[in-house]
Formats: sequence, structure tokens, C-alpha cells
Amino acid sequence: MTIEERFYNIGRLDDLSRDDSPVHRLDARVKIIVTLVFIVLVTSYDRYALGRLLPFAAFPVLFSAAAGLPSLFILKVLLVTSPFAVLVGIFNPVLDREVILVAGNLAVSGGWISFISIITRFMLCMSAALILVATTGFYKICASLMRLKVPAVLTVQLMLLYRYLFLLVEEAIRLLRARRLRSFNRKGSGIESTGALLSSLLTRTLTRATRIHDAMRARGFNLDLPLGTAGRMRLSDFVVLLSVLPALSALRVFDLSGSLGSMITGGAG
Repeated sequence: MTIEERFYNIGRLDDLSRDDSPVHRLDARVKIIVTLVFIVLVTSYDRYALGRLLPFAAFPVLFSAAAGLPSLFILKVLLVTSPFAVLVGIFNPVLDREVILVAGNLAVSGGWISFISIITRFMLCMSAALILVATTGFYKICASLMRLKVPAVLTVQLMLLYRYLFLLVEEAIRLLRARRLRSFNRKGSGIESTGALLSSLLTRTLTRATRIHDAMRARGFNLDLPLGTAGRMRLSDFVVLLSVLPALSALRVFDLSGSLGSMITGGAG
């Protein structure tokens, strides 16, 4: 995948947020609260609680289907970002070798279970965050956070970080394209020129960002965002909020996967 294609994938989330579906029409505050509760509940389990995480997969699957999001694109983004989770838990099988699960002749150590649990948590939380952005848009998320009384310093920093991400990628595309045009037979495009390329990218990005910041301050920018009309939450928003939150809490309180496993093994017996 070229850097141009990666840049298109970053902007595609905002393009998807302009679609029309029941999930898109939900108030952004409802989606933010539900997503935050989902992430807190998923990350609240201990490192060996792999089975109890599986029922939570119904949340991103159902919301993604209701929003009409392209599952292949979401899966591709998850696979691209998954190496971060792999690096976090890659040494667990080496450090934790105590066997805690025996299935026939197969003995599974706690390290492997905790490693798979980390990957599962990452996939669930990342998919929920992607669905939130793809059905709301990053600007609406920041504006709704301010309406939820999140400090403006944090929300504005998030918005500027997101905006400058596109700025950084645009400058990187220009530099890489210029290097390709000036390289003959792949000369000058090796690792030896990467240091100078990164230095130039940092300098150009900071210079352009400084010009943008000066222009913002010249226009009286003082951390106040034009939020537009806040709008009241509709009845459907309250119905979704009061339906999804108890359902997620029930998944946290009750061991649904364990109960189903007991029913299946009991029935088989």
C-alpha cells in the first residue's frame, strides 16, 4: 500500500460519516457515551478472561451492520494497526508458562491466553472507535465532547492533532513524489537518504503549521470552537442509550459465554 492509499484510508472515515443510516442519525453524544462505556467494560477484565470478551463482539458487528459500513475496510484498518497490540503482548507466552488450560493433549499456558486476550481487547476497542468516527466524523466528536463539558484544551488539541495529521501526510507525499522524480534507476531512494527526508519533512511541516497557527491567532482564535446548533436529544436517542448501556452492563455482570458452554456440554452429556 502506497502512502497515497494510506492517506485516502485516513480520509475515508470522514467520507463514511456523511452517509445516512439509523446509526449515523443518532446523537453524537449517545455514540460517544456508549463507546466509552464499551471500552471501559472490555478493558476491565483480568488478563485471563478471554471467553467473557467474546460476547462483546456483538456490539461492533451489529452497529457496523446497522450503519452499512464496509466490513472489509474496517477489517483492513484493524489488521494494519494490530502490530501495536502484538508488540504489547508478544513476550507473554515466554514470561508466563504456567499451564492453566488443558484440552485433550494440548496444554495452553497463561501467557498464550493473556496474549490472545490483549489482541481481542484491542480488536474490540479499536473497532468500536472506528465505528464511532465512521458514523459521526471527528469534528462532530470534538464538538460533542465540548458539549459534554470536556475541557476545551483537550478537545481543541485533539482536533488540531487530527488536522495536522493530514498536513503531515500531505507534506510526506510531496517529498516522496519529488524523490521518485529525481531518482534514476532507484538511485538516491535508499535508506541513506531517509534521514535527510525525515528532517526535511519535520522542518516543512513545522513551518507550514506555524503559518496556519499565526493565521488562526490573527483571526482571534481563543480555543472557542463554532459548535453550531446543539440540538436536543430525540426520543430514539434515549431509547438507544437506555437499551444498549444495560445490555453492555449485563454482559459484564453475567458470564454469558460460560453459561452457554455449560448448556452445550450439559446437553451433550
